[in-house]
Amino acid sequence: MATSERKLVNDPKLVTVSRRTFLQRSMKWLGGLIGVGLAAGTYGYAWERTWLQIERMTLRLPRLPDAFSGCKLIQFSDAHLGHYFKPEQLQGIVDLIMREQPDIICFTGDIVDEETRPFFAAIPILAQLQAPMGKFAVLGNHDYRAGQQHGIRQGWISAGFAVLDNRNVAIRQKADTLYIAGIDDALNGVPDLPKALIGIPEGSSVILLAHEPDVADEAALYPIDLQLSGHSHGGQVRLPFVGHVLTPKLANKYVNGLYLAGESEMQVYVNRGLGTTILPVRFLCRPELTVLTLHQ
Repeated sequence: MATSERKLVNDPKLVTVSRRTFLQRSMKWLGGLIGVGLAAGTYGYAWERTWLQIERMTLRLPRLPDAFSGCKLIQFSDAHLGHYFKPEQLQGIVDLIMREQPDIICFTGDIVDEETRPFFAAIPILAQLQAPMGKFAVLGNHDYRAGQQHGIRQGWISAGFAVLDNRNVAIRQKADTLYIAGIDDALNGVPDLPKALIGIPEGSSVILLAHEPDVADEAALYPIDLQLSGHSHGGQVRLPFVGHVLTPKLANKYVNGLYLAGESEMQVYVNRGLGTTILPVRFLCRPELTVLTLHQ
């Protein structure tokens, strides 16, 4: 019996059929994977990339003065204006922000992708944003990559934003003060956190704008209540049970959402951004507008 079985297994005709079946099944699996990949890519490009999500969160800052309790801060980030995100698309974002009636508006870097012309076209749109306690912005690495960071700074100023390049601004309500600080881009600029905090009295409540989130480990060494960052895009592509696949430098530790950094447990919020870079695709990582309500 054993000899007969060996003869059957070694039969060239059966081996050929077996190989053909294996190849057919393999091609079906490969075709299925390619089909799933194409479907996911099409979804990520044509749908999710523009499917904005408004993230709402209440944050408690123990040092927040009474006059700022209930303050609504809106953060937007990483528009990457250019071929895949047009100035006219920004108009819809501005309209949504204004419907929220924010007290403070913060932009955390990368208004452009590779060229500045779309940003200058968008300045009148950004100027429509109004916030009684102020509008603030910092630059990101792509703003420097465009090579016209000085023009971008002036553009933000023309739109009514204070550009926080290693400095802070005091917001006063009644007898209370909240400080908004910001640092220059950590990858391509000249960030100086101690300089950004100069003049802030001890015990004050401080919110820091920093494009790259991983600078939080350094920021947590200072009396800062909250750091707002972008840069990571949340990974831009996330997989089930895996999470983000790839993130840029200085966005490896803090990638998406709320974290506590350092021994001081400074709060860090990382916004997924509005636009995309490298590939115009998002998957399980929708673009984000963040609405933060601050309390003591």
